[in-house]
Amino acid sequence: MLINPMASAMLKRTSMMGSKGLQEWCRRAYASIAVGSDLVSAAPNVSLQKARSWDEGVSSKFSTTPLKDIFKGKKVVIFGLPGAYTGVCSAQHVPSYKNNIDKFKAKGIDSVICVAVNDPYVMNGWAEKLQAKEAIEFYGDFDGSFHKSLDLTIDLSAALLGPRSHRWSAYVVDGQVKVLNVEEAPSEFKVSGGDLILEQI
Repeated sequence: MLINPMASAMLKRTSMMGSKGLQEWCRRAYASIAVGSDLVSAAPNVSLQKARSWDEGVSSKFSTTPLKDIFKGKKVVIFGLPGAYTGVCSAQHVPSYKNNIDKFKAKGIDSVICVAVNDPYVMNGWAEKLQAKEAIEFYGDFDGSFHKSLDLTIDLSAALLGPRSHRWSAYVVDGQVKVLNVEEAPSEFKVSGGDLILEQI
């Protein structure tokens, strides 16, 4: 069996953790957020940072967006991923929503949102590179507080990413989670894509 260099390095790093560390690495961190939960209540006092250039950040005095402004009174599809510019996120995850945006709008979805543990400037550059900014709203969770509140964080230090988000998706109506999908591993793309959640709405 062939193992690519990155996978080999990750296996080597996890083997150095010992059995307890390896179990923690492999363990699926089930989200405390669940179907029926209110996202705004689950992450009190948490705000996200809308993707923007540095100059836009300065001119807005580095403003943030409260969760209630994103979710209350709206039908929202939101998906989280390990990080901007990473492989599966760029090649599969974002395109699965971008390519289906008209179908989401036809179902009455007010906004499709991508969020990751990145700063809003990186998210902005990535969104522009993917030519997805017109279809999808990109938000940064720069300190991971949003994902920590939902228990959706994962330590990806073995891939030199540090604390990041699980790969997940949700359908949220007026702040309430109607559908929640979380991948077993951040490298997988089985349940969090746009095609599946379209069927679940």
